[in-house]
Amino acid sequence: MGRRSDHSRTELFELILAEGHRQMAEVGFSRFSAREVAKKIGYSIGTLYNVFGSLDRLLAAINTRTFGLWARHLEARLEGEQGDRIAALVDGYFSFARDNPHLWMAIYDHRLPPGMVLTDDEHDRRSVLTEIVAREVAAALPEPARAEAPRLARSLVATVHGHCTFALNGAFELMGEAAPQDLALARVRESLAAADQAVVATALKKV
Repeated sequence: MGRRSDHSRTELFELILAEGHRQMAEVGFSRFSAREVAKKIGYSIGTLYNVFGSLDRLLAAINTRTFGLWARHLEARLEGEQGDRIAALVDGYFSFARDNPHLWMAIYDHRLPPGMVLTDDEHDRRSVLTEIVAREVAAALPEPARAEAPRLARSLVATVHGHCTFALNGAFELMGEAAPQDLALARVRESLAAADQAVVATALKKV
């Protein structure tokens, strides 16, 4: 029989979220069970839904926590990097996915149902990751092109994500590609070089 009053609502939120995140890391999205989460913490499934409202809200909270871990992983990889920060950024993207495959895939496996939106807090916490990428992209661009950094960053995240997904699901291996991270980095460098050349071309037109 589940406990009924051992924790406050705030404590229950953190308890459920921590166990849900642990389980997601262990078994992945397809085998995730809210009932098993409740069982592990000694509460009923009704308590879980009372705290989070729905399974989708719990899954969104778990993925938001993963975004936070991912952002901290990127910052740790970039910390003290005085050389090739773009290479370090791509490496941080790939290494987090390799080290946390279930958590990483769950971010993209879960779809918000119609009518459900992220809370402002969840949105802000998730956006930190893209802000890190935009910051590093801006630093790699000439001053006149830096206003385009946020837009370019989103495109580059999509590019790297595609390569990373194919690396993790074995698609690149089937195609005979042994260095998908190197391919992703090459595509990022090409995009940055193209942005740089566009600035030069624009400047020449004004001469």
